[in-house]
Amino acid sequence: MKDDHTHPLRHSGEDRAATQHVPDTPQTRAPSYKLAFTDDDFMCRDELRPVRWQLELMKPELLMNAADVQSTVVMFGGARIPDPVNKNTARTQTLAELTAFYDEARTFARMMTERSLRDGGRDNVVVTGGGPGVMEAGNRGAVDAGGRSIGLNIVLPHEQAPNEYVTPDLCFNFHYFATRKMHFLMRASVITVFPGGFGTLDEMFEALTLIQTGRMARVPFLLFGRDFWEKIINWDALADAGTISPEDLELFRFVDTAEEAIAAIDAWDGAGQKRAEIPGR
Repeated sequence: MKDDHTHPLRHSGEDRAATQHVPDTPQTRAPSYKLAFTDDDFMCRDELRPVRWQLELMKPELLMNAADVQSTVVMFGGARIPDPVNKNTARTQTLAELTAFYDEARTFARMMTERSLRDGGRDNVVVTGGGPGVMEAGNRGAVDAGGRSIGLNIVLPHEQAPNEYVTPDLCFNFHYFATRKMHFLMRASVITVFPGGFGTLDEMFEALTLIQTGRMARVPFLLFGRDFWEKIINWDALADAGTISPEDLELFRFVDTAEEAIAAIDAWDGAGQKRAEIPGR
């Protein structure tokens, strides 16, 4: 990270280095003597939760600003969908069939990154959750195009390292799901959702709710795999019941291929507009 230290006072980094060379005494070994911002135990106290949350908001924001990332193409999707070359390792027949969307995600990310690079590479930078499956495909497609991509990882009990295709300087790790979700959407110019499980559904519905309620501007919102999404969610039943409005079903579209997605993005009506009223309320 760039050092913008310009004031005449002693820099915090200097004091952090100096504390590594103090005399070894009972006083200097005491936890109370540690500089607060270098004291891991202190930083993990319950009372410091607001500070930790702020740091998780600020660190990726500052680094993405420094990297001149202006807008992003969000790619949500399942971690359990393998590369088609590993189709035989899928846990279920359905997952084996869904491997086709690994290829579509990779192709879509490549096509969007190629477009981004033609315009300077600052806009429409691919962002994924940084893990395996569809996330890996998204970051991999950006590499195929010779571009960069972002990975927003989260610490999980079973989690592996970030996938190898995330741009290292744009690979982030989070403790708070809420902060991670904010970074997914703060720069979003396009949102795509591929088949997935609880996490994918959570991310999809949160983003749809923000757009539905006017808390977020409309962006192209694409659900890859009509058969999958119509099988697991009865969208029309929600509208028929009145729990959402028929107009809410126009906030997203189904696509099956990367080419369909690109065409839908180019023809999207109302992008950048926020709802002033919620239909049906």
